[in-house]
Amino acid sequence: MTTPQFRISELDYDQQELDAVVEVIKSQWLSQGPKIEQFENRFAEFVGSKRALAVSNGTAALHLALLASGIGPGDEVLVPSFTFVASVNAVLYVGAKPVFVDIVGPHDLNIDPVDMAAKITPRTKAAVVVHMAGFPADMDAILQLASEHNLVIVEDACHAVGARYNDNPASPLSQKMAGTAGTVGCFSFFANKNLVTGEGGMVVTDDPEIAERVRLARSHGMTKSSWDKAAGRATDYDLIDVGFNYRATELTAALGLIQLEKLPAGNRRRRQCVARYRERLAGLPGITIPFADRLDDSSHHVFPILLEDSEIRAEFRSRLGQRGVQTTFHYPPVHLFTHYQKACPETPPLPQTCDAANREVTLPLHARMTVEMVDAICDVICEELGALTPSQVNHS
Repeated sequence: MTTPQFRISELDYDQQELDAVVEVIKSQWLSQGPKIEQFENRFAEFVGSKRALAVSNGTAALHLALLASGIGPGDEVLVPSFTFVASVNAVLYVGAKPVFVDIVGPHDLNIDPVDMAAKITPRTKAAVVVHMAGFPADMDAILQLASEHNLVIVEDACHAVGARYNDNPASPLSQKMAGTAGTVGCFSFFANKNLVTGEGGMVVTDDPEIAERVRLARSHGMTKSSWDKAAGRATDYDLIDVGFNYRATELTAALGLIQLEKLPAGNRRRRQCVARYRERLAGLPGITIPFADRLDDSSHHVFPILLEDSEIRAEFRSRLGQRGVQTTFHYPPVHLFTHYQKACPETPPLPQTCDAANREVTLPLHARMTVEMVDAICDVICEELGALTPSQVNHS
């Protein structure tokens, strides 16, 4: 296997992260404690939310967001199929039923508010809105639906830390950060995200009751934590509900604090690379670039392209890999996974989702990329795509 010269993602880590981890280890306190409190406060301030609660990962954030919002058995939750499976699994965790919604189309890979409206029933209580690739969905239209139908809106902003909704001054959401318009916002700090702690996540909300439910549920339903006792704020605790062990660690928070400081500059570098990708690939026969009319509102978590011919994708990716360019694809449609075909057999066709999922290729993008690296990747793409035609692909 060829070692990739250009990887899909790389850590933007240096001595600062090493020093932060050593500091925590020397402190002798590794579980949820003062670093978590500091990280939560700074993250809330960064995104403009009243409350932020650190959890063990982004999936836990989604689970707790739905649970704390009162979603449960008998409820229906609108969710895109064009997403990572955690967005949908979290609906099952609370005993609700996922209702799959199509995306807008090849130029906008986000959930379609028109299809959302068509699938609302008296049992629809919530929607999980994914901001795909770091580009916020049409939250103005979605919040209008939420107002009309009394829906809980859980924002899956795992791709979108640091993204802003839009630049339209007429919108009440103008310049607000992704994750802060709905009922609850959820973030992931997985190893390939813009803000990386390995595992880890965050729930943000302005609702004090939802925040308190999340705080309790993330730590077994206990009223006080070990750190509360160690810090002298409590001597005992009560258990007022059955919760989970979804706590984050001091190591997570220490890394998160450094990464949060780096995030704005890292997102700017991503944006510069995306601008160069678009400049080089615009108009190239055989490729469509989603979200091509938007640049400044995104966190640019990944850079997706759509091939004109889905049948050449495997060969195209293989050729790029042989020349040192690592690729992947986002995402297989969730409704086509074996489990969801059994769990949701009545799902109607999602033509835009299936079309995009069959043609999508994700190119390298991370905070350590340079414009020169983008140029080298685009040179390979232009050469290999030009040499590749459907007749050259072995379909046997």
